[in-house]
Amino acid sequence: MPLTDLSHDALKTYQRQHRDAFPENLSLRVHRALSWLKKAEQARTVQDADTEFIYYWISFNAAYANEFGETERLAEQQHFQAFLSKIADLDNDNLLYKTIWQQFSGSIRLLMDNQYVYQPFWDFQRGRISEADWQQRFNTSKASLNKALAEKNVPKALACIFGRFYTLRNQLIHGGATYNSSVNREQLKDACNLLNKVIPLIIALMMSAPGQLWGDACYPVIK
Repeated sequence: MPLTDLSHDALKTYQRQHRDAFPENLSLRVHRALSWLKKAEQARTVQDADTEFIYYWISFNAAYANEFGETERLAEQQHFQAFLSKIADLDNDNLLYKTIWQQFSGSIRLLMDNQYVYQPFWDFQRGRISEADWQQRFNTSKASLNKALAEKNVPKALACIFGRFYTLRNQLIHGGATYNSSVNREQLKDACNLLNKVIPLIIALMMSAPGQLWGDACYPVIK
């Protein structure tokens, strides 16, 4: 599909034109993901970063999540990392790499330097690991991102970035942050700016590959 316009309206128009050729599981994923993308765009127009981020994450969840049991739910990051790897394989024009490198390399490095969206930092605060342990992991994670970007390893780079987003997601969803707090504004704004580009691109790449095995969506529609 042409990727010149990745707004909700453009993606929705494409989806309506081609959905009859989509398998049911892809059709349901895209339909749900687009509905939450629309809400994220609306939150963006009123500069509500907390709500915008949450809607982007729900859109992402709608796109990638499969039916899985209780044990597998504990490995959610592994699931979305595998999904991101599949998406990167579909990106023949390297649009994901161009997005994260050309448009957001500065804000991504600031995000990676931010200890407050790195889960082991909080594990140290709770006494679960040592200070040396979390700092070593922190430095290793930043080095991993730099290496991934240098080697154009998009799945690895996205895994590093979304790992930080996942901590931010947990802070918001589990009530670990105050609404509209000044404490986390910068990381939220950076995250929203990147997700504003990446989530529509993910949906577009999914629609461009209806023959891929996307798996059954969570909570299918019961007729």
